[in-house]
Amino acid sequence: MSNLNRFLGGSPGSVLVKLVFLSLLVGAFMAFLDITPFGLIEGLFDWISSVLDLSFETVREVGVWVLYGAIIVVPLWLLSRLFSRR
Repeated sequence: MSNLNRFLGGSPGSVLVKLVFLSLLVGAFMAFLDITPFGLIEGLFDWISSVLDLSFETVREVGVWVLYGAIIVVPLWLLSRLFSRR
């Protein structure tokens, strides 16, 4: 088996036929759902932007929760360590 065939996963002709067939199926599915590649890319960027917007607010809120919890948990942990038997 040549290096090209090993890289492609088969002979170039059969790989080309498989890729054309899969491209036809995916293209038909996308056309049926009225999805375009540019719409997918735009939607991806919008999704990333909304996740980042949520993330910064969420990180701040989670940080406050950790601080509130630490006010209770750390002293209890320290007391349990001081009074534990070894």
